[in-house]
Amino acid sequence: MKFKSKLIKATIQKRYKRFLSDIELPSGEIICAHVPNTGSMKTCWEPGWSVYLSQSDNPKRKLKYTLELTNSGNALICVNTGMTNKIVHEALLADKITELTGYDNIKPEQKILDSRLDFYLTGEEKPETYVEVKNVTLLGDNKRALFPDSVTTRGQKHLKDLIKIKKQGARAIMFYLVNRQDVDSFSPAIDIDPVYASLLKEAQESGVEILVYQTKITEDEITTANKLPLVL
Repeated sequence: MKFKSKLIKATIQKRYKRFLSDIELPSGEIICAHVPNTGSMKTCWEPGWSVYLSQSDNPKRKLKYTLELTNSGNALICVNTGMTNKIVHEALLADKITELTGYDNIKPEQKILDSRLDFYLTGEEKPETYVEVKNVTLLGDNKRALFPDSVTTRGQKHLKDLIKIKKQGARAIMFYLVNRQDVDSFSPAIDIDPVYASLLKEAQESGVEILVYQTKITEDEITTANKLPLVL
């Protein structure tokens, strides 16, 4: 997935009120940029880090800059969670997810039970397949990516629904998109949300497939790249 225009390299000073950040532009001007991320963004920024912004010319927008990437000094990190499903959707259409190739129809935002899961896949001689996607940016010890970065009752519910879907005979996929490049494995963040970690193990034992893919991030585009090992 390519960025629509060239990103602007700048320096972050602070993030506040969840969706706002103060950024110093190369000119020295301090601007307020939108932060499209509802999570804690723990391990994803510190004052003085380099960041990359997109700029909108839409006169109706209150903030014309959006925080897209941060740079830890070791790796680029995508902090715009609105990009996650777009990246996965593009990969599904291009058959870049080895375990999810050959489907004729890919429908985003499928309602089932009392949830709305991210993708519904169908195809000739293919089982009905439901895919829930999570964005992963939390860095743990030993270069391990972790999820979630805060307690997520919504995420817990999605795992429970995937377990039910699997028991009903469909294929159920929990898909983690790791949006930073300084990690080489993935685990649930048991210290942050032990209930979620327990449910993930239960889901795997129930036949829910757990896929972990890492992205390749540049200043121009983000694409799905390699699989990462899951450590439960």
